[in-house]
Amino acid sequence: MQKIISYPISVIYYLFFGLCLVIFHPIQWICLNVFGYQAHKISVDYLNFFLLRCTNLVGTRYTIENRETIPTGVPLIFVSNHQSMYDIVAMIWYFRRFHCKFVSKKELGSGIPSVSFNLRHGGSVLIDRKDPKQAIPVIKSLSEYIEKNTRSAVIFPEGTRSKTGKPKEFAQSGLKILCKYAPSAYVVPVSINNSWKMVKYGFFPVGLGNHLTFTAHKAMAVKDYDFAELMKLTEKAVVEGVNEYK
Repeated sequence: MQKIISYPISVIYYLFFGLCLVIFHPIQWICLNVFGYQAHKISVDYLNFFLLRCTNLVGTRYTIENRETIPTGVPLIFVSNHQSMYDIVAMIWYFRRFHCKFVSKKELGSGIPSVSFNLRHGGSVLIDRKDPKQAIPVIKSLSEYIEKNTRSAVIFPEGTRSKTGKPKEFAQSGLKILCKYAPSAYVVPVSINNSWKMVKYGFFPVGLGNHLTFTAHKAMAVKDYDFAELMKLTEKAVVEGVNEYK
């Protein structure tokens, strides 16, 4: 029954969602090319604010836990499980003070209004998942960027999103590069719950009435751990925070 009800609501939802993407594309261009990085970042923040408000049309609610415990004034590496595109929308807005930059697949770098522009020009990096060697210098450049500018990187070590919410095994290479070239950074594990339910029917229709939670766990200074231990503790914190699979 919920799926049937969702069809007409999803049409309205995607109309507003797409309208936001189209409207903010030229706004981003003007902000970046006329006023610079800070103005562009604000435009991206508010794009994602309005995208979140669009999700309220399908009954989506958000809870962000332990945000106040995240260190400030230092580079950060957010390490999270990945369930849907809504993970990214929420993190950009709710963690906006940390200037989140993403490790994304190269396919997202073209063809999507607003999203592709921000990925290409906002400090994030695009990798070819079929070419691991290409990813190494790209991720290295991101780690050097956050180290220099005291910003944050977001990486989803599962590689692809989980369609059931169950976390996949974490790959180590991306996080290892980030830690190596951002030695003053703190790793912040983040557990995301229920985002997968937004797309449980696929792209259309949208799942209704979901409560998405984002839980930030204890931050760990890269310099205080050897990488193997840091990786183990990070994955453990993320996985244990995924409610359905504790």
